[in-house]
Amino acid sequence: MPESGAALRAAAHNRMQPAINLALGSGVATIGLTVPTVALVTWWYGIPLALGISPGHSVLLALGFAVAMLTYGTGRTNILSGMVHLVLAATFVFTIFAP
Repeated sequence: MPESGAALRAAAHNRMQPAINLALGSGVATIGLTVPTVALVTWWYGIPLALGISPGHSVLLALGFAVAMLTYGTGRTNILSGMVHLVLAATFVFTIFAP
């Protein structure tokens, strides 16, 4: 929550790079800590873990990771890489409602 507030304040002051860095960092930290913790707890108690992701969505997830590594790994982005991310997100949402 504090990172989200700081990101909103940075965006309000037209400081987009710090706003994006704060927002992405907050999301990655939350996911990076929550998923392994849940996996560890389910393993410890012997509960089966169902992530609820289909094989088709696994392909979209892998593509998203690959595109993110290409986009953020170079240190420079452009409109094309942003559009690729949006198309992948739209495809994922579309396949949820119309498999």
